[in-house]
Amino acid sequence: MNPWKTKKWFTSPWNWLPEVRKPFNFPQTIKLHDVTLRDGEQQTGVVFRREEKVAIAKKLAAMGVHRIEAGMPAVSPQDRAAISDIAALGLKSQIFSFARCVVGDIKAAKECGATGVIVEIPSSDHIIKNAYGWTVDRAMKSSIDATLAAKELGLYTVFFTIDSTRTEVDRLLEIAETVANEGHMDAYTIADSFGGVGPEAVYHVVKKVVKRLKKPVEIHCHMDYNMGVANTIAALQAGASVAHVTVTGLGERAGNVPLEDTVMALKTMYGVDMGIKTEKFCETSKFVLDLAKVTIPGNRPIVGDMLYQIESGIVAGFFRKAREKHPLEYVPFSAAMVGQKPVGIVLGKNSGLPSVQEFCEKLKINATEEQMMAMIPLIKERSFKTKDLLTEDEFLAIVAKVLKTKAPKKAAKKAAKKR
Repeated sequence: MNPWKTKKWFTSPWNWLPEVRKPFNFPQTIKLHDVTLRDGEQQTGVVFRREEKVAIAKKLAAMGVHRIEAGMPAVSPQDRAAISDIAALGLKSQIFSFARCVVGDIKAAKECGATGVIVEIPSSDHIIKNAYGWTVDRAMKSSIDATLAAKELGLYTVFFTIDSTRTEVDRLLEIAETVANEGHMDAYTIADSFGGVGPEAVYHVVKKVVKRLKKPVEIHCHMDYNMGVANTIAALQAGASVAHVTVTGLGERAGNVPLEDTVMALKTMYGVDMGIKTEKFCETSKFVLDLAKVTIPGNRPIVGDMLYQIESGIVAGFFRKAREKHPLEYVPFSAAMVGQKPVGIVLGKNSGLPSVQEFCEKLKINATEEQMMAMIPLIKERSFKTKDLLTEDEFLAIVAKVLKTKAPKKAAKKAAKKR
C-alpha cells in the first residue's frame, strides 16, 4: 500500500513527492481545539441551551477531540452553568473557557472548572481604535493583567490576538512578545478573524512566529474566502501545533474551519493522524446541526446526505463496473470511514441505461435492454415535472407502463397522488 492509496482512501500521489514535502514541519503532536460551543454558536440565529451544550461536548469527546472550548462565562448565566457542567463531566478532552482581557472573566473561567483559558484582545491598531474605542496602551495593559491573573490561577493560558492577519507582521510580533515577557502565555493563537489571508502567507508568518516566540503556536481561521482549511494546514506545516475548528464549519459570517475537512485532509493527503474517530463525523454533524437548526447542501463535503448518491448515467456505469474490486475509483475515501451511507445509484433527469439496470436488478424486474431504454425518457420526464429524484414507486409505475403490466397497487397509488 502507498500512503495515498489504502483500503480506506485514494488521494493524489503528488502530495507525496519529496520536493512537495520537503518544506513541511508538522509537529509530532497536533491537537484539535473545537470552538463549536462558543464561536460556532456565534452563527446568526444559533442558540445552544445549557443541556444541549453538555450533549455536544460529550459527542466531541467521544470523537476524540483533544480540547473543547466550552463557552464564555460572561455571555449569560446559562453559558456559565454549561461550562461548569461540562468541566464536571470528567471527559478525556481538556475543557477551555474563552475570556476577554478582563480579570473578572479569567476568574470566572477558573470558577467554572476550566483547565485552560483563551484570552482575546484585538491586535491591529485600527480595530483597537475603531471597533473597541481603546488606546493601544489600554489594550496592552489589559492583556498583561489578564494573562498574569490566568497564570496565578493555574490556568493554561492561550493569548489570542483578534485580526492577526490584518496587522503588520512586525507589529504583531511586538504585541505577542510584550505579553509573553511582561504578562504570561503558555501558547499564542494567530487569528485570521476575517478570512483574508492565503496559505503561502500563513506558512511564512507562522514559521517566523514559532521561531521568534519559542512558544506553541495555534491557528484560528475563518472561511470568508473559503481558504480556512488550506490556511490551517499551512500553519500546521509551518510548525503550529493546535488547529481551531467547529463541527461542519459553524460560525459567524461564512463560518469557522470545519473539523471534518481538516482532519480528513490531514489524514489522507498528508499522513497526519490526529487520533480522531472519523467514523463518527456524520452522526456528530447531524446531531449538532439539528440542535443549531442549520441545514447544509446535500453535496456538502464529507457529511452531506446526498454526497454518495450517483445520478449521472455515465458515472453510474463507471461505478457499477468498479465497485466490487475497485470501490475507490469513484470516491476519494470510503463512506464507512466518515459514517456516511454507502454509495448508491439514484434515478433522475441525468440517469441512463446503467441506472435503470441497477434498479431493475435491485427490484428483480425482468426487462430487455430495449425496454429499459424505453424507460429512460419517462424517468427524465418525471424528474423534469417534479424537479426531483424518482421514488421507487414512481419507477415501478414507469416499469408497469413500459412492460404493459399492472403496477403494484402501492406504487400506482403513490405515483398517481404525486401527479
